Amino acid sequence: MCAKQRMCFRAAFLFLLAVWPVFGQVPANDFVARAEEYLAAQMRVNRFMGSVLVAHKGEILLRKGYGFADLEHHVPNTPLTKFRIGSLTKAFTAAAILQLEQQGRLRVQDSICNFLDPCPPAWQPITLHHLLTHTSGIPNFTSFPDYTAKMTLPCPVTCTMERFRDRPLEFVPGERWAYSNSGYILLGYVIEKVSGQSYEQFLREQILEPLALDDTGYDRTEPILSHRARGYSREGEQLRNARFLDMTIPHAAGALYSTVEDLYRWEQSFYTDQLLPASVRERMFTPVQNEYAYGWGVRQQFERKMIGHGGGINGFSAFLARYPEERATVIVLSNVEQANAGRIARDLAAILFGAPYELPRERTAIELPPEVLERYTGRYAADSVLSMEITREGNRLFVQAAGQPKLELFAEAEDRFFLRVVDAQIVFQRDATGRVTGLELVQGGTRQQLRRLE
Repeated sequence: MCAKQRMCFRAAFLFLLAVWPVFGQVPANDFVARAEEYLAAQMRVNRFMGSVLVAHKGEILLRKGYGFADLEHHVPNTPLTKFRIGSLTKAFTAAAILQLEQQGRLRVQDSICNFLDPCPPAWQPITLHHLLTHTSGIPNFTSFPDYTAKMTLPCPVTCTMERFRDRPLEFVPGERWAYSNSGYILLGYVIEKVSGQSYEQFLREQILEPLALDDTGYDRTEPILSHRARGYSREGEQLRNARFLDMTIPHAAGALYSTVEDLYRWEQSFYTDQLLPASVRERMFTPVQNEYAYGWGVRQQFERKMIGHGGGINGFSAFLARYPEERATVIVLSNVEQANAGRIARDLAAILFGAPYELPRERTAIELPPEVLERYTGRYAADSVLSMEITREGNRLFVQAAGQPKLELFAEAEDRFFLRVVDAQIVFQRDATGRVTGLELVQGGTRQQLRRLE
């Protein structure tokens, strides 16, 4: 998940295409050859850089770095490279809350107001369960118009809470689902309040040290951190240093760094009782709304259960997918902000399971006259969560999803457009009279229909 919002820790358009004819386990040697071919295409077409780990039934099939951790000094990525993991942090936060519950220090059905003084009256019905599952109704502060302007300024957890404390709820708690980094900021505050430790200290003592996750921690700019990847942003065909983000801000919603090897050890711990007993792990992985559980998304993929989460933060993209019935794991960490780690993870799993996938390919833009582009302009929506606006500037067409930056669209045929900074396509739809009535967004291995609003 990466979620349809910023800071998965931030969101962007994501996508993938794919073709392999038969479902069924691919032999290990064939998997490695096809995975390497696929990742080479990702590097060539989409400028992918990062580290990848794929394992099946306890055997690591692929563990490798691609591209550079530091372009300026030509330091290559390796399996030991440390990447910011954005919203993969949320699974650690959820586990910490459940550990505190096991210790008898809180209950997930407790009101958030049990831990805040003063507490906004509107928050009284909001429980930790609502925060864990993004069903609280508290607005997502990383979608506020001023977020980008403020993201360079230090703002510890109590400061961040002030940014959304007095905002009205978007819906009655428990009534709907809407991804909210604000909720996980509050969970981080609760962990600190109840434990008497910093979020960083609690995680280190209760999760990281017991699992020997020596290459995982709260990322800060100041400490010297060996094997740290620099984060990049893709602008057209160029890579640039990502915009600065003060790491006091993401906190329990997205502030951790890790490696593919540490994340594999973390993921494997959920087959044991080392951190949480089986009954609690079952609750953690049981979806509540919108296929979301406690810090994890849960859905069917390739006719198998997939438990996963995405992460996006300035300069980085991440995805961890686990297929418990197969005991398969796919981890993709990238130091390119626009890399679609979710798509890459999905495709590597498709290769492993013999499911359809397609190699990334170069797309060629054509020019359409302004009067044709004008036909596509307008607002489009699928529901209250997903909406976007298409605008024209001269002979250029742009798309802007709610809470996201404006991105240029490029035509490859009339009615069919693609994006360059991220891998997604838009196909406009017409009625019998030729009027544009909607669009199809192809992204992250899924297709979503949006209707044109009058």
